[in-house]
Amino acid sequence: MTSRFLLLLVLISINSTAQEKKDLPEKLEEVVISAQRIETPFSKNSQSIMIITAEDIKLNPATSVAELLQQVAGLDIRQRGTKGMQADLYIRGGGFDQTLVLIDGIKMDDSQTGHHILNATLPFETIERIEIIKGPAARVYGQNAFTGAINIITKKSSPNHLSIGVSGGSYEQLGASVTANSNFENSEHLVHYSRNVSEGYRYNTDYDSQNYFIKSQFNTQKKPIELLASFADRKFGANGFYATPSAIDQYEETQTSLLGVTTRLTKDSWTITPQVYWRRNQDLYLFDRQNPSGYRNLHISNKIGAQINGSYQSEIGITGFGINFDKVFLSSNNLGNHSRTVTTLFLEQRFKLFKERVDVTPGIAMSYYSDFKFHFFPGINAGVQITDHFRAYANMGYTYRIPTYTDLYYSDPTTLGNEDLKPEEAIAEEFGLKFTKSKFNMSLSLFNRDSKNLIDFIKNSEEERFKATNIRKLNTKGVETSVSYAFSTLGYDQNINLGYTFIEDKIKKLDLPYSQYAINSLKHQFVLNYRSQFIKNFSQTVVYKYAVRTAGDDYGVFDVSVNYNRADFEIALAANNIFNAEYTETNLVPMPKGNLMLGLKFKFD
Repeated sequence: MTSRFLLLLVLISINSTAQEKKDLPEKLEEVVISAQRIETPFSKNSQSIMIITAEDIKLNPATSVAELLQQVAGLDIRQRGTKGMQADLYIRGGGFDQTLVLIDGIKMDDSQTGHHILNATLPFETIERIEIIKGPAARVYGQNAFTGAINIITKKSSPNHLSIGVSGGSYEQLGASVTANSNFENSEHLVHYSRNVSEGYRYNTDYDSQNYFIKSQFNTQKKPIELLASFADRKFGANGFYATPSAIDQYEETQTSLLGVTTRLTKDSWTITPQVYWRRNQDLYLFDRQNPSGYRNLHISNKIGAQINGSYQSEIGITGFGINFDKVFLSSNNLGNHSRTVTTLFLEQRFKLFKERVDVTPGIAMSYYSDFKFHFFPGINAGVQITDHFRAYANMGYTYRIPTYTDLYYSDPTTLGNEDLKPEEAIAEEFGLKFTKSKFNMSLSLFNRDSKNLIDFIKNSEEERFKATNIRKLNTKGVETSVSYAFSTLGYDQNINLGYTFIEDKIKKLDLPYSQYAINSLKHQFVLNYRSQFIKNFSQTVVYKYAVRTAGDDYGVFDVSVNYNRADFEIALAANNIFNAEYTETNLVPMPKGNLMLGLKFKFD
């Protein structure tokens, strides 16, 4: 494996000496980050933020959002199977309950469990870009952004066209999709449907996944009103996914829907964005697929909410503010029936000093939970523009996480929730440097997080059940760096991205005979993405991911893709794990060895 990797680097080095002939088609530093209350150009931000564009997605060998995010240093996506059927999101060593996913600014957190946070991630055909925020983001989003957040920005309608896609590959994978854009005098519409099925790469890992998506803009001639609706339906065999690896006949079905209405009002120095939304998730779990009347869980969660975000520009800078109101309901045969009301107020002020070379943004959020009372999370960001392209920044914030209903009330023959749990808490700091230019971008950050009251499932004797308890203290520190370079060979664009993260977890040793809490962060994580083109309409991408976990396991995985693109036709061949690496990401679930996927797409104006 090492020799192949070194050979790849040598080839890249040879190519990079070629004469540069043209700039990137898109200047990333000009992209405005919308995953904040104060919208800021990418190059002027004082946080660890990364952007994955629609073009990046199009040429990537990943076949799902989960696989795509796995290529980002600092993100640990622990999959169970292919196509991201069940995957957990970890950011900088945090837990899956400590991260947040948003779609167009709507929080997709689930009060039942963080296992469902990636359920509603969208098909690639509907995504404009993905904004990745690493580090505490609670003062912007509230409690679930304990270690970071992912904001998926969906596409707006483009000129009238229809595209039809079909795909097939290893493990009897089959897929079909249709995407339509239509524009009328005073409205625009984007509609998508896709279905993907597979017999599975081993016993009881088959799946059937369907996605429905609609995005419409009305009143486009004046003040547009935007409607977003999505529905994801997943059915999959869960061989060893939960409980123990010996539970080979598990099965799960999830349904996740989102409905949101947004508008944007601007006048003089004011910008106001009202939004209302409804998120629903249904989770059916069977311990034995062949015996549906045996052990069975059915959970239905609903969140109905409204938020108003705004900003005001004045001589001293930009003021960002917002209010968020959510009503949460849970109906479950295991967890019981519960409801919760959450109200959160946000306020931050971006000061620009010394001819806008220095910016300081203090902020605070205050939340009221009907079952956990008041919580405050202050934070501050600061940045110094040393040169036009070189920037230093630092940030600090307090964050916390309310226990999920699974933490509080779950009960099975081996596990017991705890109604007396307290919220998890943390203080996090980061210092970083950024160099941003159209052809070359580099970043370096040092981060630290001190967490307390972390929830562990513990017991004192073999006969007892594991019980959820606030008992862990954890210090997480690390370093993260990334480099991207764009150049030209024979008049064609080439691009290379390198990312590395080191994480060290220090856990206070507990005198406990039995504990379920296992720290297994990515101690070392290295990601290489090389995208090249040497023939008109053809492009190639090579992705290499190397990981060393805290427990000592290490593995390296190569993925490649070849794409042929014309205005009316696309063909893509993706090959994953081409050297048949043997590895697991979570719960001792073996990941698939080498597999292929061929996709065709036809476009009609």
